[in-house]
Amino acid sequence: MSVMSEPSSASPLLTGLKRGLLHRCPNCGDGRLYMRYLKVDPECEACGHELARYPADDGPAYFTILLIGHLVVAPLLFFPWVWEGPPLVVVPVCVTALALATLLTLPRVKGGVIGALWAIRLRKAEDTPA
Repeated sequence: MSVMSEPSSASPLLTGLKRGLLHRCPNCGDGRLYMRYLKVDPECEACGHELARYPADDGPAYFTILLIGHLVVAPLLFFPWVWEGPPLVVVPVCVTALALATLLTLPRVKGGVIGALWAIRLRKAEDTPA
């Protein structure tokens, strides 16, 4: 068997992040990560890996606010129409766009956090062996 036919092993962190961002099980990459919008499936339907043991908690919300705030809100303040436009138009347009961006980004960030937790083998305290 030649060296070229063997797949290159990627970093577990990058693998976990990629699978999480795609809403897939970080362990196998085949099963789905969520059963609803942000509700993590208790276990992977493909490999049986226990997905509920990764404590994402408030991390995804914090990272989402950080991303949206720096990548959307800060550049938005440089556009003159934000300051010169009528507030009754600017506020609803901006708030709607920010809410939509946040709601679309949050599940991807949560998947990435769960993938990172899988890669570093961090799980809930009651799941660790004594």
